[in-house]
Amino acid sequence: MTRTRPQQATPTTPDTRPKRGRRRFLAGGLLATGALLVGWGFQPPRQRLHAAEPLPLDGGAVGLNGWVAIAPDGTVSVVVPRSEMGQGVHTALPMLVAEELDVPLAAVRIVQAPIDKIYANLTVLRETLPFHPDDDGRTRQGAQWLAAKLGRELGIMFTGGSTSVKDAWLPMREAGAVARAMLVKAAAERWRVPLAQCRTEDGFVVHARGARLAYGALAQDAARVGAGIDSSDVRLKEAAEFRLIGKPVPRLDSRAKVTGAARFGIDARVPGMVYAAVKMSPVVGGTVASFDAAAVAAMPGVLQVVAIPGVPGDRTGAGAGVAVVAASWWQARQGVAALPVTWDEGLSARLSTEVVFEQFARALDEESGYVYHEAGTQDVRGAALTVTAEYRAPYLAHATMEPVNCTAQVEGGKVRLWASTQVPSVAVDVAARVAGVAREDVAIEVMLLGGGFGRRLEADMVAQAVTVALAAGGKPVQLIWTREDDTTHDVYRPAALARFRAHLDAGGNILAWDNKSASGAIGHQYFARNLGLPGVGPDKTTAEGEYDMQYAVANQRIAHVTVDSPVPIGYWRSVGHSHNAFFKEGFIDELAHAGKRDGVEFRRAMLKSHPRALAVLDAAVARAGQPEKGRAHGVALHRSFGSTVAQVAEVSVEGKQIRVHRVWCAIDCGIVVNPNIVAQQVESGVLFGLSAALHGEITLKDGRVQQSNFGDYPVLRMSEAPQVETIIMPSAAHPEGVGEPATPPIAPAVAAAVFTLTGQRLRSLPLRLS
Repeated sequence: MTRTRPQQATPTTPDTRPKRGRRRFLAGGLLATGALLVGWGFQPPRQRLHAAEPLPLDGGAVGLNGWVAIAPDGTVSVVVPRSEMGQGVHTALPMLVAEELDVPLAAVRIVQAPIDKIYANLTVLRETLPFHPDDDGRTRQGAQWLAAKLGRELGIMFTGGSTSVKDAWLPMREAGAVARAMLVKAAAERWRVPLAQCRTEDGFVVHARGARLAYGALAQDAARVGAGIDSSDVRLKEAAEFRLIGKPVPRLDSRAKVTGAARFGIDARVPGMVYAAVKMSPVVGGTVASFDAAAVAAMPGVLQVVAIPGVPGDRTGAGAGVAVVAASWWQARQGVAALPVTWDEGLSARLSTEVVFEQFARALDEESGYVYHEAGTQDVRGAALTVTAEYRAPYLAHATMEPVNCTAQVEGGKVRLWASTQVPSVAVDVAARVAGVAREDVAIEVMLLGGGFGRRLEADMVAQAVTVALAAGGKPVQLIWTREDDTTHDVYRPAALARFRAHLDAGGNILAWDNKSASGAIGHQYFARNLGLPGVGPDKTTAEGEYDMQYAVANQRIAHVTVDSPVPIGYWRSVGHSHNAFFKEGFIDELAHAGKRDGVEFRRAMLKSHPRALAVLDAAVARAGQPEKGRAHGVALHRSFGSTVAQVAEVSVEGKQIRVHRVWCAIDCGIVVNPNIVAQQVESGVLFGLSAALHGEITLKDGRVQQSNFGDYPVLRMSEAPQVETIIMPSAAHPEGVGEPATPPIAPAVAAAVFTLTGQRLRSLPLRLS
């Protein structure tokens, strides 16, 4: 209900301007250094239209640029630079080209992008910079521009960070528009008429008098005249002209997946292929002391035993181990099970979950941390109440449906890979390094991914497969992990501990907000082990969702303490937002209750300067209405990956069992390419987050991960899945992230409803009633 607010006490006058701080100094220094040292910062960004090598085409298709080719029958090949892992990029990205090219989506054939720098993801590197979303100053603009240039130079082909459509929005539309201009010019020259008398529709150039030429008949001429295309001949459509973008088009990959024709990494079949299974250290960071290959040499199908050395300091999920190669994977697995291995457990043999959280607590007690955002002062007057709380979140595994795998062949100084990977360019670099060959001597076929969630941003399985293939005498080797291998050798979502303190006035308004958290830093590990770059400086993912909250609080300070440990950590769907949203929104609910305020109205009052976020909150709450008898509604609002999501969860409690019946989810993600895909990703994100909220927890004892399979690391069952309703906010703004933003708000929304029903404040994940 809405309560009348008492007169607000007057705090000290705060300085609400964001402080310059080390973050701005570092970003500004990066920009200045790039310009002063080599002048590179002032050079224009490299083009993203033409690849270094011609597209590999067949059937007489003609490439018009690095993204588009047209065959004589009118089939349009569209290069997709991102990996398809269920999120719909094999439909959404071709829609961008098809819209500007004016072809029906049914005429499109998908070509997975080869390794080339024009297909690099520039957005993901730009968004690693820890700027506050409300900061639109020159330092941020310059640093992001420089980061995008760096991304183009590095050429990292990266599927993640909810950036696929966001990054492709302009280059793929421009590729379609340029190809369309080339076709129009070719037709105009053939007809000897002005360009202005020609238009395009459904794969044809049409003259004002009705003559029509199919794209397939014009492709050769279009390629010839392409060099003469002037920038004035190329025009991107206005949103009002869209005929395809914004429509709920069926996915192009649905039929193949339903019929079983779709080929995932584990479906790779290469003539002469053998199989490998692995035995890896049971202790985090352990190494192989010895093993007895002779003990399994005579087993059926076993061909050889290969040592896989660990790389000191890399902290991959795989670590050190031993592989058994056999004629079938089952035979390889039987060999691994029987293989005697002695492990050097190292110092991590004493590591436990309790030790990790003790380190976090000690760091929060003793260290000030890196300040990601600070405004105003913590020294306020007029506080009627001070509220403190501590929240915690565990390590989490990715638990992708498709087991970890990679197929590799090393022969004649060349390497071939068949892999379901989110980072094909990184996979190629790792394979080249392991095999000792040049990058150009590695070829990769990117397969479909049976789930990624960040696990396939890693290349540890590629390194293992190539290591085994080096010893296989030219035979292709398919390496497959078991579910137990995967669960116990993941790169886990970091565990985290957060402390909050807030001062409220007599009206229940926030006078000051102080938040400090502790966890490992994913970037410090990931960049070192996968990119060969130093893992130093502030890592945005540690504090994202805390320092960049959407609520207007005049006096706030958000800091983080990085606490390293031997546990390998990596990017997990929604990354830092996955737990920081639970921390932040949980504490917001605590403050609303302490100040005797309605949680929704409390949030509304702090969103006046963010009308889009306020509209999202209002849309979700209005659609949800009132809960059914015996149930309660919990509300959470969170901004991540550029999108704002509000969720209302309808929850009941029976004994100690938490049951989520319905979830209403409103999202503002900018202009929508395909609303069907947005709804699918929202539903997926909610279920993924709810699975973690109710069940997810990885614990360690004596350096060993205690969970091994779905029996002790359960995921959400169909019987537990709530009905999810998606509300997409209309927008003409640039597209923002979709794949991850629906995951963070679900845990705090459920926790808020549980508090209403039981009076228990749950501050630890997974949510468990005492």
